[in-house]
Amino acid sequence: MASILGTLALFMWSSLALLAAKTTNIPAFFILSCAFFVSFGLSLLWRYQQEKRWFAKPKLTAAQWLLGITGLFGYHFCYFFALQFAPVLEVTLINYLWPLLLTLILAQREQRLFALAGGITAFLGIVVLLSGGQATFTQQDLVGYFLALGAAIIWASYSAYLSKGKSDTADIGWLSLAVALLAAICHLLFEPAINIEQPTKVQWLYLLLIGLGPLGGSFYLWEYGLSKGNHRLLASLSFFTPLCASLLLAVFAMATWSLEMAAALTLILLGGLITHTPSVVDNYRQRLSVDKVTS
Repeated sequence: MASILGTLALFMWSSLALLAAKTTNIPAFFILSCAFFVSFGLSLLWRYQQEKRWFAKPKLTAAQWLLGITGLFGYHFCYFFALQFAPVLEVTLINYLWPLLLTLILAQREQRLFALAGGITAFLGIVVLLSGGQATFTQQDLVGYFLALGAAIIWASYSAYLSKGKSDTADIGWLSLAVALLAAICHLLFEPAINIEQPTKVQWLYLLLIGLGPLGGSFYLWEYGLSKGNHRLLASLSFFTPLCASLLLAVFAMATWSLEMAAALTLILLGGLITHTPSVVDNYRQRLSVDKVTS
């Protein structure tokens, strides 16, 4: 069940591109602040449903506060600023190194070669999907590229930390509140002013959906999935996020179906198969040994 919930978080992230397309005139950190305030509200609803104190003291240690805020806020800070310095294609490609890094971090020593080969294969699928097979990286916009790489490293490291199961899912709410406040400060410092009437009623609805899903509720599911479920499986499935995002855009007529999507799906599936080859072989050997003993 935990792995299923973690997979649901990946599908929620896939919807971000679709929802973001409906709020293109709203500053990024304003969106982030609103979304994480909604995320904090989710934690209050959960506490109410569990008949617990709404504002119970968080159980986070100083290290968990630091890692949590760095993971949730640091990732988005680097990603949003990377988009301001470099083209969206290159930033997105570099950012999606995080599934490859996470797969390598979580792989056992004897599985790392397969994890590397599978991760590179799946990442090539992402390259084909996002660039039509013509990804180019110039020497310009190095600041944006380094920020995108920093975002990938931060999210892979944060996800690896969650896989150790040392955090309380409910405390994501307190981290969300901290991130919402930091994002609000960044909005005031770095982005143009926005009045409360600027987003339309429909856009406010999209902001709510973003908070309930890809930039809010998904973090609870991701934490629970990594800490209680099969974190190696989730690391492999994370390669499907950009593919699912493209499929959603195509379904809602905001993108066209293409040969690149089919090629990307093939490469991602092949990468996942290569990554999990050692586990499949080990399971097969264990079944053989059990059959020999029983016979």
